[in-house]
Formats: sequence, C-alpha cells, structure tokens
Amino acid sequence: MRLEANHIGFRYGNDPWLLKDVHFAIEPGEVVGLTGASGRGKTTFCRILAGFEQPLEGDITLGGNRIPNKGMYPVQLVLQHPEKAVNPRWKMQKVLHESGQPDPELLTLLGIKQSWLSRWPNELSGGELQRFCVARALASNPRYLIADEMTTMLDAITQAQIWQAVLETAKKRNMGIIVVSHEKNLIQRLCDRVVEL
Repeated sequence: MRLEANHIGFRYGNDPWLLKDVHFAIEPGEVVGLTGASGRGKTTFCRILAGFEQPLEGDITLGGNRIPNKGMYPVQLVLQHPEKAVNPRWKMQKVLHESGQPDPELLTLLGIKQSWLSRWPNELSGGELQRFCVARALASNPRYLIADEMTTMLDAITQAQIWQAVLETAKKRNMGIIVVSHEKNLIQRLCDRVVEL
C-alpha cells in the first residue's frame, strides 16, 4: 500500500513554517532518496511520517486511509545517533526485543554477535549499536523504513553491511525505504528516485 503525505504543514510555536504544503509518496518496494539543505525540515518530516510528530496541516495515509496512532505503527525510523535511541539502563537483549522477536537470519546479516546481547549500550561502539537499532526497527515488520542519516557516522565496512542487510530484507518483504542523506554517492547508488524537500 502506498504511503503518502498530503499537504503537510508544520512549525514550532510561532516560528515561520518549517514545512508548508508538502506532498510526498512512496510505493511498496521502492527506495526513495530525500534530500535538501540543512534546516529544511527533513528530520521533522521523517518524524511526522513515522508518527512521532503530528502535522498542524495535512495528514499521512497508507493505502488511502489515515494511519491510526495505535497498535504497531507501519513506518519505522532509524536516526543518525543510536546512543540516543536506546535505553542506557537496558541490556541489549531487552533493547533488541522491544519491538518484537527479531529474525535470527536478520541478526546474522547485520553482523550482531550473540555475545553482545548481554552487554550494556555503553559497552558497544556506535556501529554495533546502530546494528541493534536497525534490527529493532525491522523486528516489527514495518511496511516502510526511514533511514535518516542512518550510516553517516559509521565506517565504510559497517555502512556496507548494514545497507546490504536492509536492502535484502526490503526485497524479501516488499518494504519501501526512504533514505535521507547528504551523501550523494549513497543516494545515487541506493535509490530508485530522489525527492528534494
């Protein structure tokens, strides 16, 4: 089912409109790049698509129907800084199972080692933590995944492994992916088309 943002408007308080009359659509199985200058509201727009923020104008629909803010949300968001996305008081086993039971094959694809499950978040590197964030996002079997600068801070090997796992999983599930990045080479390599915000 198509994910669509219809005439989205958003601003913080009395500030100027950060987003105004924004329209965006993505089909199942499609990989779409989302670009734009810093400060144009890309992350805020991603948060709206993922249900973390409510637009002041417009709505988000899936298959033509508004997405209810209850139950398992069909859009998952992975952000740039994994250390801010996990509870520091939870061991990684609990973090991993927060959204459901992950597929063991996916954990292998992502390079997650069994020995990491008993560790605390501060005992892992940023790349190791991000693997868990991706696995957690995919465990809920979303229809769409938003990668907001997901691998920007990671080394090339980790980037490649994470993207290989995500793209392989997306192909199997016919899952759409929105890629937000300032890295033009990454966008060109991964995406079917690019939308500028």
